[in-house]
Amino acid sequence: MAYNTILYDVEDNILTITLNRPEKLNAFTREMQAEMIDALDRADADDDVRAIIVTGAGRGFCAGADLSGGGNTFDADDRSDRDSGLHRDGGGVLTLRIYEVNKPMISAVNGAAVGVGVTMQLPMDIRLASTDAKFGFVFARRGIVPEACSSYFLPRVVGISQALEWCYSGRVFGAQEAYEGGLIRKPVAPEELLPKAREIAREIVDNTSAVSVTLVRHMMWRMLNADHPMEAHKIDSRGIYHRGKSPDSHEGVQSFLEKRPAVFPEKVSQDMPTYFPWWEDREFS
Repeated sequence: MAYNTILYDVEDNILTITLNRPEKLNAFTREMQAEMIDALDRADADDDVRAIIVTGAGRGFCAGADLSGGGNTFDADDRSDRDSGLHRDGGGVLTLRIYEVNKPMISAVNGAAVGVGVTMQLPMDIRLASTDAKFGFVFARRGIVPEACSSYFLPRVVGISQALEWCYSGRVFGAQEAYEGGLIRKPVAPEELLPKAREIAREIVDNTSAVSVTLVRHMMWRMLNADHPMEAHKIDSRGIYHRGKSPDSHEGVQSFLEKRPAVFPEKVSQDMPTYFPWWEDREFS
């Protein structure tokens, strides 16, 4: 797929996806949704991609849904491309794909991140922001409700009381409040944002097993909804058993004993353990 609304750049095993409608503060469209999903499919299929950074071109990260369609922007029945009567939220389709990604994801918020511009980040693993960033769960001020599966993700990321305060008011707030509320890491100067994101990604790429990182990502996110720690013990035990006899595990231990960097041989595309995935896919109905 040729991309019109995003940029896709892989350098030193790190993919940077840049939302690229700077004249519109990277406002979200259905085209952008489709392109981002395609980019994530492409990244998952590419063993050379070990980590993903998402950022925005120009002054904004993503100013939310493109409202240029006027008052009917959110009226699914008014769209010529409506989804066969299923009325699926496009932001939710994207965040569900992000949830399923096999590579660690880092958001690097360079400016306004409002509406879907902030909710798309919730299933990303690490959220960074510059001191210029602003956030807003503005849905109630637009007469709609939180979308992009944020009623699931936001309380898990920041807690129910903080999630409700931000969503009830719909106000836009700065990076310091986002940090104090647990949404992002401590804000950094604008010129330090992408270098910091790459530093975190680099540490993952240079020091870890790709297969282990994929398993860690899914274990952590999926255990958020477990009803007892026994569920974690079950999946931990399977992971330790299968990974313990893997070439990656042998290399990890041997490199430690020999005091040298590990060179992990296994690839996500072909060496995931036989029990992966251990969950059942959910259908929209």
